[in-house]
Amino acid sequence: MAYIDIIKDKARADKKTIVLPETTDKRTLIAAAHIIEERLANIIMVGKEEKIRDGAGWLELDLDKVTIIDPENTDKLDYYTNILYECRKHKGMTEEKARDILLSDYLTFGVVMVKAGDADGMVAGCCHATADVLRPSLQILKTAPGTKLVSGFFIMEVPDCEYGENGLFVFSDCGLNQDPTSEELAEIAASSAASFRKLIGANPVIAMLSHSTKGSAHHPLVDKVIEAERIAMERYPELILDGELQTDAAIVPKVAKSKAPGSPVAGKANILIFPNLDCGNISYKLVERLGKACAYGPMLQGIARPVNDLSRGCSWEDIVGVVALTAVQAQE
Repeated sequence: MAYIDIIKDKARADKKTIVLPETTDKRTLIAAAHIIEERLANIIMVGKEEKIRDGAGWLELDLDKVTIIDPENTDKLDYYTNILYECRKHKGMTEEKARDILLSDYLTFGVVMVKAGDADGMVAGCCHATADVLRPSLQILKTAPGTKLVSGFFIMEVPDCEYGENGLFVFSDCGLNQDPTSEELAEIAASSAASFRKLIGANPVIAMLSHSTKGSAHHPLVDKVIEAERIAMERYPELILDGELQTDAAIVPKVAKSKAPGSPVAGKANILIFPNLDCGNISYKLVERLGKACAYGPMLQGIARPVNDLSRGCSWEDIVGVVALTAVQAQE
């Protein structure tokens, strides 16, 4: 069974409510219809009901079981306005400005719905930049308890692959933090371990990647990864984690024996922590395109409630997958 099918079964077993605010994009409409048909989640769409219904009719979609909320007509506008005001009044937010934002910015409206408990999570980004999705999420939902950093990851499913967790990997950070410090890399590793347990259900084995393995090269870039490994092991001693490791030493047992004998991670890694965004983003796209892998994400980790970003080049199928993953993230 494909990984996404396992996730969909988990989503069906404990249905959550996910808000989709980008209702002017036909990919969102198509995805919503399929999510309802597959019984993956309850869906709330934010926007003008007439426009959404017209779009569904034009696309020959059944959205009868979708809940549509127009910010201008909801009886909860005052309640949501107060939530936004209370969250941002220390930054100069007024009640009038909060109301104006909620009426014009559907992403912020969706995040406030999550904050209010009227939705369990939000998925957006098919027609907005990551910063547009992340900004209201951090301003209103904040980071999760005990977490200092929000980061992005992909779940990679590589076909016919003997490495990782039967071909499954978490790649972090591939979409958010451009040049993380050693402390930030340690935080990304800890968050990725929690995401791996939640979404894959296996024991995380974490490799801090570098162009060097155990002193084979000397450079400030290598030093950053070595320090990240030290910090991570000091703060999270329960993790199975090692570095610095080259990719082949991290995932290939034969190479691991010669390059990193005695490492608890080498040859067994299923989480790959990249030293910067260039490495992460380039690597996931190479694996996806040349290795014909399925890349699920970018997923966000470290936010107090589940909010996930989409690539602006995503398909409606991608939206369905990320909604299913978000629903599972929302399950206790």
